Amino acid sequence: MVIDSDTRVVVAVGRPVPGNRNDCKAWSDSGAAAAVGRTTTVADGGYEETGLIIPHCCPADGEVCDWKKERNHSHKQVSARVEHVFARMKAREILRDCRLKGDGVHSAMLSIARLHKMLQAA
Repeated sequence: MVIDSDTRVVVAVGRPVPGNRNDCKAWSDSGAAAAVGRTTTVADGGYEETGLIIPHCCPADGEVCDWKKERNHSHKQVSARVEHVFARMKAREILRDCRLKGDGVHSAMLSIARLHKMLQAA
């Protein structure tokens, strides 16, 4: 799921991928990467080598330089806004016991995203 951190609106919902996939593989296979295109997109550390902006890791000596600390701080602020959107969507418990087959989960997530967008506008 791709969320605009400024408006807190869901921009894209990728299709679920079968099996146990890592984040990078699911990002490309779900269609989310194609939906975003070349837009600057922030993600967590699990999306290495995808072209997404991820936080800087600590080097072996354990110290991150100042500009990397500053960038990680702004990354955390953006990520927090996105995580709050996820939390509000989860609080509605629509998918808590969801056991849908096929495209059912994808359709349910699209519906939740639309409802969330309508609630934001109200």
